[in-house]
Amino acid sequence: MSRLRENLHQALFAGLNLATTAPSVYLWLGLPVLMRQHGWSGWEIGLFQLAGLPAVFKFLLAVPVERYRFRGGQYRGWAVLLCLGFAAVLALLGQRELLSDRVTLCVLAVASALMATWADIPVNALAIRLLPASARLRAGGLRSAALSLGAIVGGGLMLLVQAKWGWAAPFWFMAGLLVIGALALLCIDEGAAPIAAQAPLASRGVSSGRAQGYFEQPGARAWTVLLLSCFPFIGAAWFFLKPLLLDRGFAVPQVAWLVGVGGGLVAAVASVVAAGVVRRVGVARAVPGVTLLGFLCIAVLAAVVALRAPAAWLGAAALLVALAMGAAASLAFGLMMFFARDGHQAADYGLQASLFALSRLAVPVGAGFLLDRTGYAGMLCGLALAMGGVFVFALRGSGAIGRTAAPG
Repeated sequence: MSRLRENLHQALFAGLNLATTAPSVYLWLGLPVLMRQHGWSGWEIGLFQLAGLPAVFKFLLAVPVERYRFRGGQYRGWAVLLCLGFAAVLALLGQRELLSDRVTLCVLAVASALMATWADIPVNALAIRLLPASARLRAGGLRSAALSLGAIVGGGLMLLVQAKWGWAAPFWFMAGLLVIGALALLCIDEGAAPIAAQAPLASRGVSSGRAQGYFEQPGARAWTVLLLSCFPFIGAAWFFLKPLLLDRGFAVPQVAWLVGVGGGLVAAVASVVAAGVVRRVGVARAVPGVTLLGFLCIAVLAAVVALRAPAAWLGAAALLVALAMGAAASLAFGLMMFFARDGHQAADYGLQASLFALSRLAVPVGAGFLLDRTGYAGMLCGLALAMGGVFVFALRGSGAIGRTAAPG
């Protein structure tokens, strides 16, 4: 693959990840700001995250993507179809204001989560198929950066758009991004995909069975434990930052700019930098380092909240969490590509993404429970302790993971 084509593919997939992520970020990280203003409790806001449960079943949604083919490209056809379907759901969400109609909001949020989950599978399976192994850590970093920019769009800018132009404007804007992404996919020639620079399945001791074969890969079991734990505790701390800042007297525009825009930019830069650092020092060293960073950043935020430090300290601690979140996401997304076997990209990616989503959805519910009973300081201390346990595990399991996830 030429360098130019590789760069174009990287840019396209980063843009698609931004377009498919921004709506979910707005629903699950942006709307909680408005929910809090409309009297939703911490438990209710955390419980609303369960509307994203379709993400847990990504491994099932991957089955038709693997089985049924479109003319001109298996994954490309699915990606175009599902991006357009996702845009249609967003158009429905924008028909009228739904914060007081919780049933309708939850139903359409579930539909949005279903389409976002389903579209994510062929988009990233296509990326795994088209990109060589040597480009995967970079792709993981760019994907994480795109998700962070999606957080800026969905968690920051769309709140400002909603405040200025009303409920419908953010949904129509994000639907437009998806339509543009679907049109751009039509320029991809899936048939030109290179043979992945990865050892054959037989030489890696992996059977042809989908789920069984995934777990038979060297280091896959240790990686799966890390996949379930390296991000969700940081993600939960980030999720409750907006309500925390509101309860500490920050105005909605301040929260949108600090967390939604500033935090998103910090996470995006951290994602790209982390990908380069991981490639330079190796996965075996990077995994403990990233998890230690997560523990330290959550612990700093917990201390700032417990000591009721001034607003400037609270803002700085929030940006530290964004830094840790970007690094953890970059590492996770890059490694997911290495553990997706040739010929089973959609199935293996779907399985890993389902496990990732399961933990990402479960932890905020537990964190919301802690918040209502122990306050923000108690919740953050619990998240920091859990992240410390992840660091201890990473010290033991990173070697096995690093032997499989070696860049080409």
